[in-house]
Amino acid sequence: MMRRYEIRDDQWEKIKDLLPPERKPQGGRPPKDHRYMLNTMLWIARTGAPWRDLPKYYGSWSSVYSRFCRWKIAGIWDKILAHVSTEPDWESVMIDATIVRVHQHAAGAKGGASSKQ
Repeated sequence: MMRRYEIRDDQWEKIKDLLPPERKPQGGRPPKDHRYMLNTMLWIARTGAPWRDLPKYYGSWSSVYSRFCRWKIAGIWDKILAHVSTEPDWESVMIDATIVRVHQHAAGAKGGASSKQ
């Protein structure tokens, strides 16, 4: 089941190659997959909740936090941001109304729209 804050498949395909390898060559306990951890980090970022308030279905907050910090130190977040910012996302466009001017004819100025019916 896809939750509200999880990334879609097309978004995952764009960034999955920027993440480090999931398995270390020396072995050890297998970690949780990167997509799961990224979805957990996005939940924290989008809700603004403290790390310790992470819902139980995401697992241990300390595991997620330590991976977040490791990716920060390794520059992974900078790579992801640089990669996704090269292609604009037209899903939502915001226009600041303080700089948008309406043409005088559209605003009902003198000589503009008539009040006659």
